[in-house]
Amino acid sequence: MNKLLNLFLSVLLFTFTAQGNSINEARNDNRIRLDSKEIHQGNYTWKMKRASDVDDPAEQVSAPGYDTSGWLPAVVPGTVLNSLVYNKMFPEPYYGLNNKIESGKIPDISQVGREFYTYWFRTELEIPATFARKNIWLQPEGINYRAEVWVNGNLLQTINGMFINTYINITDFVKPGAKNALAIRVYPVDMPGTAKPKSWGAAGEFHNGGNGNIGLNTTMLMTVGWDFTFMDGIRDRNTGIWKSISLYTTGTVALRHPFVKSELQKPGYDVSRQTLSVEVINPRNSTDTVSGIVRGEITGENIVVEKPFHILRGEEKTITFTPEEFSQLTIRNPRLWWPVNKGPQNLYELKMTVTVKGVVCDSVKTRFGIREITSDTRTPDRSRVFYVNGKRLFIRGTNWIPEAMLRTSDQRTYAELRYTRQAGINLIRFWGGGIAESDYFYQLCDEMGLLIWQEFWMTGDTRHPQDKDLYLSNVASTVKRIRNHPSLAYYVASNESSEVTGTPELLNRLDGTRGYQMQSECAGVHDGSPYKQVNPMQHYENTASERGSRVDGFNPEYGAPTLPTVEILREMMDERDLWPINKEVWNYLDGNGFHLMTTLYTDLVNQYGPSSSIDEFARKGQVVGAMNSKSIWEVWNYNKLDYGDRFCSGLLFWYHNCSVRQVCARMWDWSLEPTASLYHTANSLEPLHAQFDYLKNTVSVVNDYYRPYPGYTVVAEVYDMDSKKVWEKSAPVDLPSDGVVNDAFTIRFPDDISQVHFIKLRLKDEKGKEVSSNFYWRSKDKYEGKKTLTGPAASGFESLSRLKKATLKTSYKVRKNGDAYFVELTLRNTSRAIAFFNQLQFLDRDRRPIRPSFYTDNFFSLLPGESKTVTIETAAKNLSSAPLVVIKGWNIERKQIDLKIEQSR
Repeated sequence: MNKLLNLFLSVLLFTFTAQGNSINEARNDNRIRLDSKEIHQGNYTWKMKRASDVDDPAEQVSAPGYDTSGWLPAVVPGTVLNSLVYNKMFPEPYYGLNNKIESGKIPDISQVGREFYTYWFRTELEIPATFARKNIWLQPEGINYRAEVWVNGNLLQTINGMFINTYINITDFVKPGAKNALAIRVYPVDMPGTAKPKSWGAAGEFHNGGNGNIGLNTTMLMTVGWDFTFMDGIRDRNTGIWKSISLYTTGTVALRHPFVKSELQKPGYDVSRQTLSVEVINPRNSTDTVSGIVRGEITGENIVVEKPFHILRGEEKTITFTPEEFSQLTIRNPRLWWPVNKGPQNLYELKMTVTVKGVVCDSVKTRFGIREITSDTRTPDRSRVFYVNGKRLFIRGTNWIPEAMLRTSDQRTYAELRYTRQAGINLIRFWGGGIAESDYFYQLCDEMGLLIWQEFWMTGDTRHPQDKDLYLSNVASTVKRIRNHPSLAYYVASNESSEVTGTPELLNRLDGTRGYQMQSECAGVHDGSPYKQVNPMQHYENTASERGSRVDGFNPEYGAPTLPTVEILREMMDERDLWPINKEVWNYLDGNGFHLMTTLYTDLVNQYGPSSSIDEFARKGQVVGAMNSKSIWEVWNYNKLDYGDRFCSGLLFWYHNCSVRQVCARMWDWSLEPTASLYHTANSLEPLHAQFDYLKNTVSVVNDYYRPYPGYTVVAEVYDMDSKKVWEKSAPVDLPSDGVVNDAFTIRFPDDISQVHFIKLRLKDEKGKEVSSNFYWRSKDKYEGKKTLTGPAASGFESLSRLKKATLKTSYKVRKNGDAYFVELTLRNTSRAIAFFNQLQFLDRDRRPIRPSFYTDNFFSLLPGESKTVTIETAAKNLSSAPLVVIKGWNIERKQIDLKIEQSR
């Protein structure tokens, strides 16, 4: 147990790395980050103590030299509970039943009161002497929920709401070249709510959102409890300084919130008119009017504009540059920004500078993209369809769930978005019970071509904010921060609810370039589900769940779970709870059993034969997860064309990533270890893709590019349990632009074929080169309806255990590029048997997965004579001196390769 918990803490250190500079408003020359330093060595710059245990007045607590002996080291950015867990005051919440209220190990705010989690956070710092005679700004980027900011004994500002990014002028209250004290008293949400179920909520779901009162705040609503995390929530409701704090300086005046509004000329989209704006702030106490010049430059484009201004004491003024005033702001043949698969992710940079009396006072810069994203409901069933630069976009989307205790970092963000890009996803929905993610998150989405659907912290399972002005101020602060990102595609006020009056008007005033709808299930977006495990054969029907969810129109929530790998299961609970399965523990780590991991999922795993250990059960569980993902995505691929009175415009998978340790993982689990679902989703969403329908036995081909591919050929081969080819057919296909060739032909399975058999699909270009392939396993069981556990994708796979042994020959190369290592592994099936469902694992010397690592493919099968090269990438700092790769599969001997990493240096 202690060994496992030590491992867990080492994983957590990865997530506590301080976030990098904002790309949205960069002042890289003089910004000082005040985040905790060298956490892994215990060298903290912040201390914390429960406010009720501090008897001294705030003026004294926030004075330099105050005695903090007895205070705890604090994690900043982080939360109160993060720090208490790190200091071993409470056990790790994500392990076993530690977080369960009934366990009594971590007090819940609803039981102990808000004072229990109200804390002082304090640090002392020496402000550089070079900051003298400048305006000095303190910028807290996010505190949950209310805060008093004290500097050297002075209360300078109160902060209200989780999503306020504020700027505090501390010039007259600090001494450059000397020690200064910063103390922040942080209060939890006003109404923490309880996990006690309310009497209202969505039909067929658990009573998410506790008693609903958490919604009276403008905060991360899921902290009270949801079925995709802990049903009884996060104990402190994420009270704390959850985002970075920094210092920077400006001259006489300051700049903030540069904004580029682009308007593309239709129908050619070959002329773009830019309107630039920036806020100028005069913090001076002098009554004199300040005059100066604001200069805007789109760097590298020979576009420069200037405008004089006059500003009074304490005034904030927006300076705007329009194409009517400045003809150079009209760009001909602009480099357009496109989502993934649709074109390049072209980005521009705007730099704005302000000078007073010839002296540069401040400069800010932002990246932006030129593109147009629109949507309408002019479809046969009035469902919503999206367009990018005038071209229809089929949405292959997902629902983003934030890390439950806000244990995030740039490294974690990069890993999750890189997996997302690999999967083939093109839109991420920020679900309304979560948060607005970091600037770095939006930056990566810009670079990777991932669109963002932004919701604003309200749900149908919780009440609405009590303080409407506070809510709108949080929306305004967030919109100003994110509005330049071309990846930001759409605004939605809430999840399955309504809006705060004034929201659409505010969004139009601050932005006005993006679409908006009141809530997630209106205006051509229909209801979601299924959310839990179903017979995967149901995905092929047009009504896949009891609630009547459809495979047409636009579905905002539709998904299924995947079991984590066995190594990860061992990190989240005691061995005695793994096997035989302890339902109390497993169900708690499955949203109180919502996703049916110990019932229907287990029944599906058992269709591959009974298991004798957790290792065998987890191995078979990956096959079920792969089938879940493949069946969902390929059905939506099939339906992306128009069918008379039917229309299919997109899917948002429910849900994308794990907020906590869960047995109901998705494409990867919380610890960033991928499951089979990642690679089978990536295969299903590859731009050119041949696929098989388990209900109709037909072969179809999908094209996600905006160009046709004529003269292609699709080939299907069927193999029996002896790996003998028993059927083959090919057909020519002309792939339409962004379309599908449906039912190119039907596979005719021989009557005497083995109970379990295999399908290999190949897509070849006009020259006969293979551009895509796909592999399926199928049983002869007939599908007898959604109330049953039957069908060729679901049941009758027991005989797979009798698959003949296969042999894989392997070789590898290791290379280093910058700070990353690449292991290039080639596998060849030298036997006469299909090597079924092979998994590669990159492990350290303690047999722990090296995370995050990026595999170009995994959980794949190889026909006799077939070979595959897989590249595994990881950061150099993640590696031990002699890591290894383990290869294991359904019918091969486990193989270990000891890598000679040092030879590559």
